[in-house]
Amino acid sequence: MSNLQTTIKDSIKLNGVGIHTGKDVSLTFKPAKEDTGYVFSRVDLPGKPLIRALSDYVCETKRGTTLEKDGIKLKTTEHVLAALVGLEIDNVIIEIDAEEPPIMDGSSKYFVKALEKVGILKQTKLRNEFVIKEIIHYYDEESGSEITLIPSDSYQVITMVDYETKVLGTQNATLNDLKDFKTDFANARTFSFLHEIEMLLENNLIKGGDLNNAIVYVDKKISDKTMDKLKKAFNRKSVSVKSNGILDNLNLHYQNEAARHKLLDVLGDLALIGKRIRGKVIAKKPGHYINTQFAKKVSGIIKKQEELENKTETFKKNALMNQEQIMNILPHRPPFIFIDNILDLTENTITGVKYVSPNEPYFKGHFPGRPVMPGVLIIEAMAQVGGVLVLSTFENPENYLTFFGRIENAKFKRPVLPGDVLIFKLELISPIRRGISHMIAKAYVNDELVTEAEMKAKILKK
Repeated sequence: MSNLQTTIKDSIKLNGVGIHTGKDVSLTFKPAKEDTGYVFSRVDLPGKPLIRALSDYVCETKRGTTLEKDGIKLKTTEHVLAALVGLEIDNVIIEIDAEEPPIMDGSSKYFVKALEKVGILKQTKLRNEFVIKEIIHYYDEESGSEITLIPSDSYQVITMVDYETKVLGTQNATLNDLKDFKTDFANARTFSFLHEIEMLLENNLIKGGDLNNAIVYVDKKISDKTMDKLKKAFNRKSVSVKSNGILDNLNLHYQNEAARHKLLDVLGDLALIGKRIRGKVIAKKPGHYINTQFAKKVSGIIKKQEELENKTETFKKNALMNQEQIMNILPHRPPFIFIDNILDLTENTITGVKYVSPNEPYFKGHFPGRPVMPGVLIIEAMAQVGGVLVLSTFENPENYLTFFGRIENAKFKRPVLPGDVLIFKLELISPIRRGISHMIAKAYVNDELVTEAEMKAKILKK
């Protein structure tokens, strides 16, 4: 698979109706420049306002994912976005002249056909992927839904669906490679239960629905009153229930079509992360709410990492020592080396830095709901910087070890959070005598003192 960004070769338009509004709508896919991502344009409104497909703009997740920016809304975005992700298209402008895309047949099939008709164009810039190195998990207590993202060499998705109903049962679906999306998932249609259809009809919410763009699972006995409503809503003389428990005039494409459609929705909703994923998604009882909450969580992790990279670029360029050089002096090794660079070193002082990545392993268990760097590890990082200062005075530092002798007057001023850059400044209080060092150590984030302590260490030969 090429790692270059892609767009489409030409524009193409589709026409249809919105499932909730019942209004005619046109949607046009247009080529876009590199690093554009997916951008919707409401061409029916003055100024043709733009809404980027990002989790920041999710405002509602009932019956579909709705985006909103500056009061402008766009409903049911997931099927369009799933088609783009499934075809590995990175940059597209999506012009639309209504509040929601056309529902078509309730799947992504017709969007995929249109995009393939104009063709995919490779661009010159590399994709900026988010490579999953640590497990990311989200659990919703109310629904029991959960999503986990684990390391993988490619983007893969597994969905597990269980509505605790006999008519649908438990279903699973697996996408091992995006190249299989077009043939095995794009035509999986949206579905509802009869009790949901009744509620939607009562609230006048499916004006564009018919029996050809939604699978309806009959989870209760249909009354004559309900049957009359369905005939009127779907403009049919008769409506009946098939032997497999769905309304007629529609044949299932797959026995697990519901699970496949939920996988399609996951792809579309996770497109709102704003960056290509390289990892495996395992979604149990997924829905638009948990999908988009998870997208927001992953987006937050990416933003913190990018902010950290921007902060550290200057430090790394001007560093006196990198971590590999530090490990030539200290015996510490991952995952227990807590300094990344030495910025300055004199006979009596040293300045070191620790880039506090959101992926630090201790964040998984140390207040995982509100991750904080443990204070003892800040002290340990200070001591490691002090170890570099002390051992650098020896001709063969690799032959010596430093051990804590005493910690005094330790004070913690504020928590250290994911994305912070810790700057350590240590100074010898007195010259090293008889293998004993005595230092004052201070740690700063954005020039604010966060931790300080006095430390004594013993220097011993290995």
